[in-house]
Amino acid sequence: MKPFFIGNIEIKTPIIQGGMGVGISLSGLASAVANEGGIGVISCAGLGLLYPKGKGDYTEKCICGLKEEIRKARQKTKGIIGVNIMVALSNYAEMVRTAISEKIDVVFAGAGLPLDLPLYLTPESKTKLVPIVSSSRAAKIICDKWQKNFDYLPDAIVVEGPKAGGHLGFKKEQIQDEKYALESLIPEVVAIAMSYKERKDIPVIAAGGISTGEDIARFMQLGASAVQMGSIFVTTQECDASQTFKEVYIHSKPEDVLIIESPVGMPGRAIDGEFIRNVEKGQEKPKCCSFHCIKTCDYQKSPYCIIKALYNAAKGNMKRGYAFAGSNAFLSEKIRSVKEVITTLNNEFLLATCQLTPAKMKT
Repeated sequence: MKPFFIGNIEIKTPIIQGGMGVGISLSGLASAVANEGGIGVISCAGLGLLYPKGKGDYTEKCICGLKEEIRKARQKTKGIIGVNIMVALSNYAEMVRTAISEKIDVVFAGAGLPLDLPLYLTPESKTKLVPIVSSSRAAKIICDKWQKNFDYLPDAIVVEGPKAGGHLGFKKEQIQDEKYALESLIPEVVAIAMSYKERKDIPVIAAGGISTGEDIARFMQLGASAVQMGSIFVTTQECDASQTFKEVYIHSKPEDVLIIESPVGMPGRAIDGEFIRNVEKGQEKPKCCSFHCIKTCDYQKSPYCIIKALYNAAKGNMKRGYAFAGSNAFLSEKIRSVKEVITTLNNEFLLATCQLTPAKMKT
């Protein structure tokens, strides 16, 4: 797999590890991926729960947690570290400011349009800004808004298709519609990125349901410079989730991977379990809220508290939570090291490339 650049940063292995909250991708997983030449990503979601002894309220605990996770990652790697910050977070602005002040390499922002993201850069900032979108229309809106309001264009764009895990930027009826498949989205967003080539080189990163080196080769043939992968890294030794959480992936079957309704107001993809069935029965309604972690969440109308559910699952309490997962999460068979995963992907990519090249030459 060829290296690529985000601005002046060279990524030797064109794999970005997807940000997975709450507590799934922290400094442990992120540093391991960075050490293999990819971009390791710390998820900002729910850090206040993971650092309960920090000073102040939930927001202040989140800031403390983010600083600590970045510091830990820096101790474990000299590679490239990013953070994933959902626009839907109530403390989105504080987390962006903190990440930039801590000199994080890349900020990935999705779950909403990060229309003001360049606003948080300072004159001395070297942090790269990468929005996560689910359509070419969103990519165009972001590029135009950033250019007009900040004289800035994205340093890269992640395109997340409907096979991704966690929250999805699609309506339920669009998830199985071929018009919204990642294979359709990538060429469209590549065309948008190319329209700005006179001003900036904007690489496009494919995400959502990518699980093999053959997948990587296919999306690179469509114009992607790199891929983002999440689920494949959950069942690694270095992943920050509990062993119990990882085993949910390993023991899952294709029919266990479901589309659910999230309190955030988006459909999401997760692995079925006792908690999800209890939610359907109306047995998990929250009585209060100490966090207000998501802008759009009203606990009085929510079927359950999503941050607590994800936190409980990450810690291994699957009766009180569930695992978000990509469409191919069930392919996981055993716990491996990050190095093993990336070596396998490289070998699969090489084999697929050798097979694809003659076919392309014939056409």
